[in-house]
Amino acid sequence: MTTETLMDLLNTGRLLHPGTPEGVRMNEISSRAREICSLLNRESSDVARIGELFSELIGEPVPESFRLFPPFTSDFGRNIHLGENVFINSGCRFQDQGGIWIGSGCLIGHNVVIATLNHDLDPDTRQAMHPKPVVLGENVWVGAGAIIVPGVTVGDGAVIGAGSIVTRDVKARTIVAGNPARPIRNLTETPQEAAR
Repeated sequence: MTTETLMDLLNTGRLLHPGTPEGVRMNEISSRAREICSLLNRESSDVARIGELFSELIGEPVPESFRLFPPFTSDFGRNIHLGENVFINSGCRFQDQGGIWIGSGCLIGHNVVIATLNHDLDPDTRQAMHPKPVVLGENVWVGAGAIIVPGVTVGDGAVIGAGSIVTRDVKARTIVAGNPARPIRNLTETPQEAAR
């Protein structure tokens, strides 16, 4: 199975089973991703080298404006997509088989986890995986320690509070926080208006 065929399958959200040709190919790509991340984390003092290695990880050139503070881990790599002026702080973990789209101007805080796979709920098929994308619009700020689960879309200009667990879509220009994350206020409101 080619990488392109696997990517098409992942991006359609079809159920993935271990031991199938797509499962075997996914494991091969995951092994490669772990090797690249290990190298990236060892060579973390050179901005240009970080960009080169991240480009190798995702399989496409990263914008010159991209910044990453290692350590960073990805268990797939090939389904991460970046806009311009993206900053990813240290300790982040991306499980990107289902696809992670990060819009221009996004700021991702320390130790953020973005997950795009769920296991099947049926105990008899629990090893099977459901890929679902995570999409961050432009100028999203994800606070330190936040977790974003599969299938979530975060609208342009939104803010995810530190330590939040985001289980539902977030509207544009909205601050959310908590577990599960809930709207605190819209950025067009003053704090006094939001408290009413």
